[in-house]
This record gives sequence, structure tokens and C-alpha cells, in this order.
Amino acid sequence: MSIPEITVTELHDLMKGDTVLLDVREEGEWEEVRAIGTVHIPLGEIPERAGELPAGERIHIICRSGARSLSAAEFLANQGLEAINVVGGTNAWLQADLPTESGP
Repeated sequence: MSIPEITVTELHDLMKGDTVLLDVREEGEWEEVRAIGTVHIPLGEIPERAGELPAGERIHIICRSGARSLSAAEFLANQGLEAINVVGGTNAWLQADLPTESGP
């Protein structure tokens, strides 16, 4: 199965509307820095918490570099959700100097 991908700049342009951005990094990574407005579910919790994600909407998935988000996207796509991997992850987001937040 081929998972669609999106760049951080393309995603940022989409985020002016109602866009779901799921961050699958661990708690400490997420608290340190993240794109503004992310939903946080660590990768290891995706199987039991996938039902929290809105059905019928595109789910953009981000991690640190794109590997964990690809795993999450594959799992969610197999569950029938429209999952899109964010290429380069939070590292690319930071390099593009896009807005971030931190803290719990």
C-alpha cells in the first residue's frame, strides 16, 4: 500500500482550514517542541486510541523525521482512515521556520 505524503510547507498552507495533524512522538518530544495545534497520540498507543481520530477526514501524521509517522499512517490506512505522512517531520517543520509551541 502506498501512503500519500505532504511537505511541511504544503501542510502549513492547509492548516488555515480544518486540518487534523497527529503527532506520534513520545510525550517528552512533543512537549519540547511541536507544530501548533497538533493532536498527540504516541505511536505505541495508536492501535488502542485510533477511534479518537475523526473518521472521514484526512489525518496528517508527523513525528521527528517521518519514519514513525509512516508506520502510523500505514496502520491507520489499514483501518480505513485517510492517512497522509508528513515528509521530514518536525525536523523539516523547524528547518522551514514554521510556527511551533511547547509545554504540556
